Amino acid sequence: MRIVHFPPLFIFTSHIIYYPTPSNINYIWSFGSLAGLFLFLQILSGIFLVIFYTPNSQFAFISVEYIIRNINNGWLIRYFHSNIASFFFIFVYIHIIRGLYFKSYINPRRILWYSGIIIFGLIIATAFIGYVLPWGQISFWGATVITNLFSAIPICGKYIAQWLWGGFAIDNATLIRFFSLHYLLPFLISLLAIIHLYFLHIKGSTNPLGLYHYDKISFIPYFYTKDFYIFLIIIIILCIICFFYPNQLSHPDNYILANPLITPSHIVPEWYFLYFYAILRSIPNKLGGVVCIFLAILSLLFVNWLQLFSLRYKNSTLITIHFYFKFLFWFGLFNVFILGWIGAQPVEYPYTFIGFVATIIYFLYFFISLIIVIFFDLYLFYKNLK
Repeated sequence: MRIVHFPPLFIFTSHIIYYPTPSNINYIWSFGSLAGLFLFLQILSGIFLVIFYTPNSQFAFISVEYIIRNINNGWLIRYFHSNIASFFFIFVYIHIIRGLYFKSYINPRRILWYSGIIIFGLIIATAFIGYVLPWGQISFWGATVITNLFSAIPICGKYIAQWLWGGFAIDNATLIRFFSLHYLLPFLISLLAIIHLYFLHIKGSTNPLGLYHYDKISFIPYFYTKDFYIFLIIIIILCIICFFYPNQLSHPDNYILANPLITPSHIVPEWYFLYFYAILRSIPNKLGGVVCIFLAILSLLFVNWLQLFSLRYKNSTLITIHFYFKFLFWFGLFNVFILGWIGAQPVEYPYTFIGFVATIIYFLYFFISLIIVIFFDLYLFYKNLK
């Protein structure tokens, strides 16, 4: 018996080395692998930071400064950890956008899409919790704004907020809880990522042509070298940012010790939360803002319900409806960039008005998709009657 057929090794070889991969995929398909690699780097750097970090409201900020200034190469690990988070979100967003564009959410990959969106929700929660840990001004007030949103939930909202705080306000107990969750959640995300990868290898990868029957070749050495090449390029870019522009993606006010008595003039989250923040502040009602934030994520979970047309329409009708959806896709993506820009602007006119309009358009995207599906269903129904 060849060694590669030995049961423990066969699982590895069949899913990594000999995994049948579409021969026509390009570098856009590498961002899923990059997200997995950077998740590992984020966990590794986080474990080193935990050794010196102190989850205490009086010493958290000082411990971060101590890591940067006094620990050998501590500044490098700290800046790698903070900037890898930004890179990780870039890869995840590109991975989701690619899935939306090439319809990776329809059968037989529906469960793969569901698992990916669940991971995305956990990543958002983990990143927000981690942003609080340095205990700077923006961290503290960002946590104040977000956790207060839970109090808007009817009946149980106040108790949920108090449970998150560990008391009646954000203090030392809150920091300890957030630190514990931030340390544990990445391991849960890693487990779900393995399950996500398993579903991918069971259902198979998509390809730019959207074909179900296509030529396949083994992952190694063909696509291993492609992923390794782009990984080296991204690592070089990451090193340039960490060595020369380490704070470019961070808010300067977060290098000020948290002060509950002084509210920053402009509370801005990390860039990867900006479009969520724009949606939140565009809704005048607090409860409505909370609902819209959750719907913004859940809408991705149910997007395949609106676009099952790929399994029903053929020939010229398929081409026509694809044209409408491609146009909607790029329009919706542009609208998300507008929301991201609005999230970084002051809460004043005309930014509030633009944000409100962009929020309506964001949710109308899914409604319009449903209208198009219904329209073509009725069109084909009456056409067949004739």
